Amino acid sequence: MSVENNKRIVQKFYDAGNRGDMDTCFGLISDDIIWTNIGTTSLSGTFTGKQEMMEKLIGPLLGQLKQGIHTTLQRLVAEGDYVVAHTSGSAETIEGQPYNNTYVWIIRLRDGKFAELTEFMDTELANATFK
Repeated sequence: MSVENNKRIVQKFYDAGNRGDMDTCFGLISDDIIWTNIGTTSLSGTFTGKQEMMEKLIGPLLGQLKQGIHTTLQRLVAEGDYVVAHTSGSAETIEGQPYNNTYVWIIRLRDGKFAELTEFMDTELANATFK
């Protein structure tokens, strides 16, 4: 796929997430994704496959938030099969604590879906917010 098409797919993912359209988001993720969160937080590690990602990352994360994370896209940079997304996210925990973080995702796309993703964020903030 073209670089511009890959950027459109990533934009579509963020737009769907901000609308709460998780079916579209998860439809853009390959069943065999390799998702890595850098750091030593409770949500860090490498998750292999969509099912493991859902059970060990997405479920525990969303279970601690009122409505998920609203993402503001700062920029997309793409080359070949890779798109780098620089974003800021805002959310509120179920206890009412604000969670506002900055992220960089390095995404490798294959056949129009996320095949690999490496996420960087303020891990100290994540550790202070999530159990």
